[in-house]
Amino acid sequence: MSNLQALEKAPKGQWVQTERKAHEAWAKLIRKSPLAAQIMHVLTARVDTHNAVVISQKNLARLVEGSERGVRDALKLLTSDNWLEIRQIGGRGTVNAHIINDRVAWSGKRDGIRYSLFSAAVILSDDEQPDADHLDSQEPLRRLPSAFAGEQQLPSGEGLPPVSQPFFDGLEPDLPTKLEER
Repeated sequence: MSNLQALEKAPKGQWVQTERKAHEAWAKLIRKSPLAAQIMHVLTARVDTHNAVVISQKNLARLVEGSERGVRDALKLLTSDNWLEIRQIGGRGTVNAHIINDRVAWSGKRDGIRYSLFSAAVILSDDEQPDADHLDSQEPLRRLPSAFAGEQQLPSGEGLPPVSQPFFDGLEPDLPTKLEER
């Protein structure tokens, strides 16, 4: 799978809702800046329940088949016209969280809008990773043991020094389990 094919995969089976007024404004945005309107569609198609997408300018340029300079200019327009808000991640500002204005588009129930800031779908490509040559040969991440059906997790050990303390006898918490299918 190429980098662009991996980037083009949007979440499936999710609804994104929009206001009618937003569509009228979007039509005007197409005339004002086709690239900005395209970026809005690309980002909106990828939002999750919190209306934010983290992506580099380089990858955003790939998705819209435009230049990084064009993307920067379009993002400035989208920000100044209140289509989205941008929060910088890292020092250079080339990777950002793009928060879609929840009066334009949102995912989930309308009453969930108040939770729109800030959690994000993060879009990465392997060629931006410093360890890109080793991605297929990495050690697997550590896995926590799973409990089987009918098993319970039991806390054990001395616990940490105050403020953390061991549980009182008979008042141990009922910890959640992950049931594995057999």
